[in-house]
Amino acid sequence: MEIFAHRGSSGTHPENTLPAFREAAALPVHGVELDIHLSKDGELVVIHDEKVNRTTNGKGYVKDMSLAELKQLDAGSWKAAEWAGATIPTLAEVFGVFKDTGHILNVELKTDIFPYAGALEKVARLAAGQGMEKRLVISSFNHQDVQQAIHHQQLPGAILASNILVDIAAYAGTVGTKRLHLSLPYALRHGAELIGKGCEVYVYTVNRLDYAGQLQQLGASGIFTDYPEKMLMELK
Repeated sequence: MEIFAHRGSSGTHPENTLPAFREAAALPVHGVELDIHLSKDGELVVIHDEKVNRTTNGKGYVKDMSLAELKQLDAGSWKAAEWAGATIPTLAEVFGVFKDTGHILNVELKTDIFPYAGALEKVARLAAGQGMEKRLVISSFNHQDVQQAIHHQQLPGAILASNILVDIAAYAGTVGTKRLHLSLPYALRHGAELIGKGCEVYVYTVNRLDYAGQLQQLGASGIFTDYPEKMLMELK
């Protein structure tokens, strides 16, 4: 079962920052997950929320700030004083951390709230320019962007879902993928059935060993965890 470091090693480091990604890059896990927004001036920046309020000392929407303004924010102190001064990284900076590793990068496009026109194309162009395109998976709650990634950018894509009432296996086929990134409760209820239908089931966010063990027994393809080092040691 593959282990992905969720927002980097976010259990022990400030999520979606270079310290969290450097920690994950040093681990022999399968990959890392990160989240993408566009700044006001169209730069790809790595942060989870639409607003900077929770994980920085600033306030407001990412989309309303330039890269220079975002770089002035402290994205580490909220976690612990030792991370003071960590900033919101660009996707290019994160690619730099993993350039010489073998990790797969799961790039989640946060285009389900704000459309961020052109974000997918910018990710694909940057990846191609840095030789990272064969190590990407594009995921999103915006399944149209996943479909575009698969059919127009020739990148692997994954449907993100927390709870869905339709036949998700059949639905995924219309998008063009068998890869599902599912919430833990939904995966525990329906994972075995979906795996039986040929789906590749990846599960977020798995921080307890007993849940990880259950998913491993179900045949889940992978998990996203805030504690990749702990899961790596325990699941061996």
